[in-house]
Order: sequence, then structure tokens, then C-alpha cells
Amino acid sequence: MASEIKENIMGYEPIPKLIIKISLPLMLSMLIQALYNIVDSIFVSRVSEASLTAVSLAFPLQNLMIAFAVGTAVGVNSFLARKLGEGNRKEAEKTAANGIFLAILTWLAFALFGIFGTGPFLSLFTEDPELLRLSTGYAKICLILSFAVFIDITAERIMQATGDSIHPMITQSLGAITNIILDPVFIFTFGMDVYGAAIATVIGQVVSMISALYFLKKNQYVRLHFRGIRPSGRIIKEIYAVGVPSIIMQSVSTVMVSALNSILITFSTTAVSVLGVYFKLQSFVFMPVFGLQAGMIPIIAYNYGARKKDRMLKALKVGGTIAVSIMILGFLFFQLFPDLLLSFFNAGEAMLEIGRPALRIISLCFIPAAIAISLTSVFQATGVGYAAMIVSIVRQIVFLLPSAAFLASLGVLADVWFAFTIAEAAGLLLSILFFINVYKKKIRPLAPAEAT
Repeated sequence: MASEIKENIMGYEPIPKLIIKISLPLMLSMLIQALYNIVDSIFVSRVSEASLTAVSLAFPLQNLMIAFAVGTAVGVNSFLARKLGEGNRKEAEKTAANGIFLAILTWLAFALFGIFGTGPFLSLFTEDPELLRLSTGYAKICLILSFAVFIDITAERIMQATGDSIHPMITQSLGAITNIILDPVFIFTFGMDVYGAAIATVIGQVVSMISALYFLKKNQYVRLHFRGIRPSGRIIKEIYAVGVPSIIMQSVSTVMVSALNSILITFSTTAVSVLGVYFKLQSFVFMPVFGLQAGMIPIIAYNYGARKKDRMLKALKVGGTIAVSIMILGFLFFQLFPDLLLSFFNAGEAMLEIGRPALRIISLCFIPAAIAISLTSVFQATGVGYAAMIVSIVRQIVFLLPSAAFLASLGVLADVWFAFTIAEAAGLLLSILFFINVYKKKIRPLAPAEAT
């Protein structure tokens, strides 16, 4: 029989206030995460362009690691929030324990890949011995010592599912500050180049993990009992019903970036560096939107479990409006100040010449992306994770890569960047079609919502 628990704020607080309360700390946390991601590139660009290119080549592997960590944690977040919405605390706590178990298991898999697979993977994209040495060393450190990433992200998403977004922001801040302080020490003082950047990143992640576990132990809605972590096939299946599509959805970007690197390197290594710089810069626009989405998912999932249809739809409307507003600001900044943005990476004339049109063209996709991301939160919150996965695959594999390959064949590098806009338009259309289907089958049948 379900354990009775006090209804938390996601079930009754006015939606606009709730969105701000839950999502704002997450958005700030994601901004900090964006800073976390960009610091390594800024510092290593001061060493050499080769070092910057090496970090860019390693980026897909880091992205794959984050895809598994976040994807699994999204599954934990969604199922746990639904159990809390139903008033079942015991099941919620079992879900949290299984989430930590899966985090450790996934880290072991990536540690093995870091040892045996990093070199062969990166050798697919360059034969330059210096680039291969730098990128392989950086990636190996990040993957083999990635245990903190998986545990930290899972712990943060567990807290977020209970309505606690302040403590995840604090844990992210502590890790980012640690990384920023240690980066110049290891890179320049100790002369460790990209290896120093990787070590500083890992230490920052460990700091985040320790603080996340500390705060999680004090959570009033979910108690995590480490001695009671017992794998449950039933719960793991529920976690991965949302988690696997989310993992695939985010892993697709690893394939996309790797393939784009292979296309761009036919023009120049500088073009690869520009793509890497773009992904670092756009994270300052996309990360707050993903933070907003992370706040929307437990709100929508909780109210879905509580059968409060109006609150679900209002959360989507309010969150979507904020997301579009953020993307408009990002679009304007990329259009007006591309040289300023590139200057953070010690850009020379060649990088400016390639990067200036790249930033302006790719940013055309920002606004449609905001709408698609907002709709994706509904898919993940209601357990229809496959919809988000299909949208991601269609956008990045079916449209972006073929478009980029075709435009590259025309011989004009600047044209290649238009592939992003083509792909995002297709992704938005498909997201709308999926939302209509999810609304008809899962949302509209719910009982009338309570007054808010």
C-alpha cells in the first residue's frame, strides 16, 4: 500500500511562481555548467590552436558520457516525480536507490571504454600524431575518472524531482568554481596543457558529487539508504522507458558532431575548432533552456500523476514562453557580436573569417529549437520518451548530416552551417505532430483539473 506523504508545492502552487521557483535555480545551475564546459577551451586556446582542436575532437566522447548520465537521470526524475504525485514515497525511495546503482554501473562501462576505446575512436578523425596524443590523453582522463559525473547528475535530478532546485545549483557552483580555479594552475603553472584541463575538470566534478550526496541525505521527501540499494528490474524498466530514449536522443549529437568534424576537417582544422567553439558558446543560450526544461519535467510529471491537466498545460505555456524569450536574446547576441564571442578563444583572422558567418547562420535555429525543447518536456514527463528520441534522430541524422554533406560538396564552407537551420525546422514540425498525438491519448482523457 502506498505510503502517505504531504503533497509538495508542485501540486498546488501557482504555475508561474512555481516555474520560477523550480526552474530559475536550475537555469542558473545550467549557466554554471556552461561555464564549466567552456573554461577548458578558453584556457587551452591560450596554449595553442592544436590544443583547442584536440579538446574539440574529444568533445563528442564527453558529450556521449553526459548523454548517458543525463538520460538515465531524466528517467529517474520522471518516474520518481510521478510516484511522489501518486503519494507513494516508498516507491520513490526505491527509484532513487536504483538510480544511484545505474549511475555506478554506467560509469564502469565508460571507464572501460576510456581505457580501451578512446585511441581507436579518435584515430578515425585525425592522423596528426600531436592532435591524437593530446585529444586521447584529455578524453581518457575525463572518461576513466567520470564516476563523479554519473553520481552527481543522478543525485541532482533526484532532488529536482522533489521540488528542490536550490541545492543542485549550489553543487554545480562549487564544482565550477573549483574547476575555474584549478584550470590555470594545472594548465600553465604545472605546464600540463590539455591534461591539466582534464584533471581540473575531474576534481571539480568530485566536489559537486560530494556536495550533492550531502544535500540529498537531508531531503525531506526522499531518503536515500545506501545499504538498501537493491536493483529492481521493474523499476529499472520504468526508468529506462524514459531514460533510454533520452540517452539515444542525446547520444545522437555525438554521432552528429563526429560526422560534422569529419566533414569540416576536409576544409581545415580551423573549421573543426570553430565548430567546437560554437558548441561551447551556444551552451550559454541552450543550457538555461535545458535548465528550464529540467524544471518543467517534474512539474508536468507530478501533475500528470495527480491528474491535473490544466496545471500541466499551463506549465508548458509559461515555460515555453520563457524559453523562446531566452533564445531571442541569444539569437540577437550571436548576430550582433560574433567577433566578441570568438575573441574569448584567442581567435586569429582565419578563425574569425570562418567563425563570423558560422555563428550568425547557425543561430537562426535558436527560436524553433526553444519550442521543440519545451514540447519535449511533455513527452518525457508523461513517459513517452520515444517521441523525443525520434525527433532528435530525425533532426540530426536524417536532416542535418545529409544537408551538411550535400552543402559541403558544393565547396563553400559557409553554406554548411545552414544545415543546422534546415534540421531544426524539421525537428520543430515533428515535435508539434507528436505533441498533438500525446495530447489526444494521454492528456485530454485526464479528469478535470482542480482549481489553482
